[in-house]
Amino acid sequence: MAETLNSLADLAGSAPAQDAAPIHVQKLDKLGRAYATGKRKNAVARVWIKPGSGKVTINGRALEVYFARPVLRMILKQPLEIAKRVGQYDLMVTCAGGGLSGQAGAVRHGLAKALTYFEPELRPSLKREGFLTRDSRVVERKKYGKKKARRSFQFSKR
Repeated sequence: MAETLNSLADLAGSAPAQDAAPIHVQKLDKLGRAYATGKRKNAVARVWIKPGSGKVTINGRALEVYFARPVLRMILKQPLEIAKRVGQYDLMVTCAGGGLSGQAGAVRHGLAKALTYFEPELRPSLKREGFLTRDSRVVERKKYGKKKARRSFQFSKR
């Protein structure tokens, strides 16, 4: 139990407080891979990374086949470029739900988390860029009496 301090002199003689910052350690499975789950809108991506030549497999297909648009491939590779690890890891990804844009964002989120599990020293740079934050924006539900979530039917005075 903590001792009670009555004056500033007691404070000087007391033991220093422990550091509150958590220590991040490497989290690997028995195959030497780091695993993380990324989410964006309704999409969920499970990402495994391991050291390799930079091969990316998404749902059993190559990156260029699954994400045909260059913008989606660029979104996916952003954490690797920030960490300067392009071509150093093999990625195995399974995506489910949502559309291609949401899945690309989910893979980016999962990849950033997996990189921090594999190399904890990358966490500050990825966190500064906002890749570790889950984007919680989702589609707003439709309300009754409305055409969409907020759009009303056209009003006519006559």
